[in-house]
Amino acid sequence: MHFSTRCIHGPGPSPDQTGAIATPIYQTATFAHPGVGRSTGFDYTRSVNPTRSSLERTMACVEQGAAAYAFASGMAAIATVLELFAPGDHLVVSADIYGGTHRLFADVSAKNGLAFSRASTAEEITAAITARTVAVFVETPTNPMMRVADIVAAAEAAHAAGALLIVDNTFLTPCFQRPLELGADIVVHSATKYLAGHNDTIAGVVVVADAVLGERVGALRCTLGGALAPFDAWLVERGLKTLAVRMERQAASAAVLARWLRAHPAVREVFYTGLEDHPGHATAERQASGHGAMISFRVADQATAHAVLASVRLIQFAESLGGVESLITYPVTQTHADVPEDARRALGIDETLLRLSVGLEDVRDLVADLDSALGALAGQGRLDQRDQVFQRVQVAGHGGR
Repeated sequence: MHFSTRCIHGPGPSPDQTGAIATPIYQTATFAHPGVGRSTGFDYTRSVNPTRSSLERTMACVEQGAAAYAFASGMAAIATVLELFAPGDHLVVSADIYGGTHRLFADVSAKNGLAFSRASTAEEITAAITARTVAVFVETPTNPMMRVADIVAAAEAAHAAGALLIVDNTFLTPCFQRPLELGADIVVHSATKYLAGHNDTIAGVVVVADAVLGERVGALRCTLGGALAPFDAWLVERGLKTLAVRMERQAASAAVLARWLRAHPAVREVFYTGLEDHPGHATAERQASGHGAMISFRVADQATAHAVLASVRLIQFAESLGGVESLITYPVTQTHADVPEDARRALGIDETLLRLSVGLEDVRDLVADLDSALGALAGQGRLDQRDQVFQRVQVAGHGGR
């Protein structure tokens, strides 16, 4: 089956015997046993629930993994994966990662005896690996600087040392990038974002390449208690059914906006992997089928950034990303506030950086909103240039599987 079909049907017909087209919500804490030593396969919702199992079957199918596990949040998913490791173990992690992941590693995992080294390139990953290294953890593209990790090279470096490769695939989703097919062992998602897609639930997903490793993740989830509730699992599965069409439309609009922003006099720098001069563009083209809908851009100064955040009307100033509504975020005070200032500035996350999650609104309305927030275009020549950008991108298209 093709990707969009798998998003709707998973690996095949639902095992539900009622014939329900939509997965029923089994809003129950516990299940009755037919007799001593007998079970329907469902005992207690913390360990397994039919609604959540349906989502997990679909996620394993779309990521092409052996098994998937749904969690109460993306952070619960990552925290549970970290419990695979023991005090004294070492992990190599992306230098530029989501602030919440940084906080988990620095404030919780380090306290529990795990050690971390930061690396960006394949060469840096290889150099950072030690005899104690048990895993390499990468985001790609990274949040918020859109740096691209070479998944194949990272997998080779990790496996040569007997370590696992864990990839955060939140930004591109399996619609555009499937890390397990490129050598990763574990994929993590904040399913709150594109997978659910409607800014109405919090969820996380772990997908594993190996069933034995999956059993360990499932046992840890049951023990730690971070399983996704049935109704939230239903919301994520419903969102998955439209993932392909949403991602393709959002990515097409992001391509237009990235080029428009780069041409605007108030914008100093644009970070979007679909731009041909992006440092990671060639790697992204090789390992992904699309560039997603996340853009970061830098304006002249802090005052301009604050003015944009105060002036947007259609685009909303809010944390999170990946929903049908476009959101703009200020990483320095929101998503990455807990990253130490010196590390944050070294990564380029300062008071002039804004992050844009492109939604499903008409791209012309998004341009108009940003244009108003950034200040009026300077003359008809700028308007002509904007129209030319629209025409060029619309003719080229921006497909995905």
